[in-house]
Amino acid sequence: AFNVDDLVITDILYRDLQRRIPVIFLDTLYHFPQTLELVAKAKDLYNLDLKTYKIPDVDTREAFAAKYGEALWDKDITQFHQLTKIEPLQRGLAELNAIAWITGRRRDQAHTRSDMPVFELDGKQRLKVNPLASWTRKESWAYVFEHNVIYNPLHDQGYPSIGDEPITTPVAEGEDERAGRWRGTGKTECGIHI
Repeated sequence: AFNVDDLVITDILYRDLQRRIPVIFLDTLYHFPQTLELVAKAKDLYNLDLKTYKIPDVDTREAFAAKYGEALWDKDITQFHQLTKIEPLQRGLAELNAIAWITGRRRDQAHTRSDMPVFELDGKQRLKVNPLASWTRKESWAYVFEHNVIYNPLHDQGYPSIGDEPITTPVAEGEDERAGRWRGTGKTECGIHI
C-alpha cells in the first residue's frame, strides 16, 4: 500500500538502477485518497514500471458492493483480502513470470514478523526478499528524512501502517505499529505474507 518502508525500498532500488523492475500495486478499490495520490506521485518521480492489479470485472466500490455485498470486510475479512489482495498479487506475480519479489516488511512491525528471514520462499516457491527485515521503524524514517523520500501524509496523522480506508484506524501512543489494521478482528496479517 506504498507504506513508508515500501517507498524506502523503491527509493533504494530506483535511485541508481539503469533497468526498471516492475512494481506491483494492488488496487483494492478501498485505499485512502492520500494513498492513491502518493502512488501517482511515486510513479512520476521514480518513473516506475507500475503494474496495477485489482479484482477482475469490478472497477468501483459500488460495483464491488453490488457483487460481493456491502462492507464485506465486516462480514468476512478473509474473503475480502482474498479478493482484493491475495488473488490480484498472485495473478500479477504469475503474469510477470516473477521468480522473486521484494517486500518492505520489518521484524519490528509486529510480533508475527519478529523471526522473519531476509530470504524465504512464498507459497508458490518464489523467492521473497525482505531487505529491511533487520531495520527498525526509526531507521526507515531516518532514511526518509536523509534522502527526502516522499511518504503518505497519513503517517503524520497517527497511521504508522496504512491499509484500506474502511479497516484502518490511527494508532495510539504505545500501541503496536500495525494495531490500526483490522482493529477488533483478531487478524494480524492480510494473508499476502502467510
